[in-house]
Amino acid sequence: MVRNQTPGSVRIRTDEGNEWRYDAIEKAATFYDCNRSNAVAFACEDVDKLVRAARHVLERDDLTREQRREIAETLSTRAVTFEVETAVSVTKKGDEA
Repeated sequence: MVRNQTPGSVRIRTDEGNEWRYDAIEKAATFYDCNRSNAVAFACEDVDKLVRAARHVLERDDLTREQRREIAETLSTRAVTFEVETAVSVTKKGDEA
């Protein structure tokens, strides 16, 4: 018999310097118009999709480097930072495959 590994509840500490977590959860509940538990779950699911979408936008060929940097700065948060790097490669004659 396989037992479910999902706990019946999960506690989020909001004391000892973590008071901001409660405020963040309240904001998410207001944004999603739902209870705090669902808000946390929705936000966790959405962040992965939002980060993938942001990467996709930043990788577009039709954007200038400055546009990419501005978008990266706009989308960055205290927990997720997007950086735009320019890779330059040099192939010397004779190194070609």
